[in-house]
Amino acid sequence: MEEIWRARRASVTVRVGGAGSEAAHGRPGAARPAAREVLIGGGQPVVVQSMTNTQTADVAATVTQIKELAAAGSEMVRVTVNTEEAARAVPEIVHRLREEGVVVPIVGDFHYNGHLLLTRFPGCAEALDKYRINPGNVGKGSHRDQNFATFIRVAIDYGKPVRIGVNWGSLDRALLDEMMEANARRPEPLDGEAVLREAMVESALRSAALAEELGLAHDRIVLSAKMSRVPDLVAVYRALAARCDYPLHLGLTEAGMGVSGIVGSAAGLAILLAEGIGDTIRVSITPAPGRPRTDEVVVARTVLQVLGLRAFAPQVSSCPGCGRTSNSFFRELAERVEQHLHDRLPSWRELYPGVENLRVAVMGCVVNGPGESRHANVGISLPGTFEEPKAPVYVDGRLFTTLRGDDVHDLAARFLEILDEYVQTHYAPSDPA
Repeated sequence: MEEIWRARRASVTVRVGGAGSEAAHGRPGAARPAAREVLIGGGQPVVVQSMTNTQTADVAATVTQIKELAAAGSEMVRVTVNTEEAARAVPEIVHRLREEGVVVPIVGDFHYNGHLLLTRFPGCAEALDKYRINPGNVGKGSHRDQNFATFIRVAIDYGKPVRIGVNWGSLDRALLDEMMEANARRPEPLDGEAVLREAMVESALRSAALAEELGLAHDRIVLSAKMSRVPDLVAVYRALAARCDYPLHLGLTEAGMGVSGIVGSAAGLAILLAEGIGDTIRVSITPAPGRPRTDEVVVARTVLQVLGLRAFAPQVSSCPGCGRTSNSFFRELAERVEQHLHDRLPSWRELYPGVENLRVAVMGCVVNGPGESRHANVGISLPGTFEEPKAPVYVDGRLFTTLRGDDVHDLAARFLEILDEYVQTHYAPSDPA
């Protein structure tokens, strides 16, 4: 992809999870499997993560949602740790997950009282695989550095990596005031928005430097600087990327609900990822009533897939339809193909390594149909309105056969047979003998 996108920005690799079996707190002698090791940065694939919205103290609800997020493809899941009840619940949550074979790393999200909860509840400190701290929410004045130091020392003691996550909604006011005063003394002061963006970068870098001074290893730090406007987000991360080699966590904060949140997040992430910036991402969309939390995982994975940075599932190209197409015909076939791939994928992943890279095309008329179909591994060009009822099928760029008839169910069945045969013959593991 380097011919299209810029080469990935160089960064150190941060390891999350994978520490080996350990005794579960509150259960002397009981062992639980470690979280799967996830590598962030260092040229590793961009990691997808998510966050629960349950009350963490509700163990059953939180476990259920983490399982759903992990099943959807979240490679790390963050939980809120804001109260003593939440901190007490974390070891039980992790224990239940590991008992059920769910090995996704669990990240603790701390604000205001993280230094207190981690020291008062060592079971929580040990059970988590990674901590997130917001340097704008750790206290004021002398208490700020003291609380931050306590937090970092706990991370060091338990061998946990830390994401230092700056957010423009909770930026350290003392730092911002300091930088605003310095800006006012410039011969040509910058506008307030520019100073705010610079303060975001400075907060992240100063906090990382302080963490290292306290003894946290350079390769145990991930940075983020989240904004809620795409131009600001892009500017801040470009500046941050140029000034450090820490892995960067990307995300548009408070992105909004529905189409607005999805498009805003995708736009911001795509710009940065295309420039080689970003090592792990989270899409922070507000779930619409009745919609699952897993939507944010689906969007994040889709962004990476359409950019060609990762492949999670076979991709179907289909035309939007116009006056030339038989609307119900090609839409029904496209839907049948999408559902077929969705249903087959769990077993295909086990049987046919690499099937995630499969590209399928379902096109609706002769204008772009044959050409688009040739670019796919398996493609079909359906007849448009008033066209002869025949549909050429292409396999790896060559005409394979032509299906005839106007019964969508029969045509779909025959096309899906061709698709299944392609998967079985092209992705089957080679015989080691």
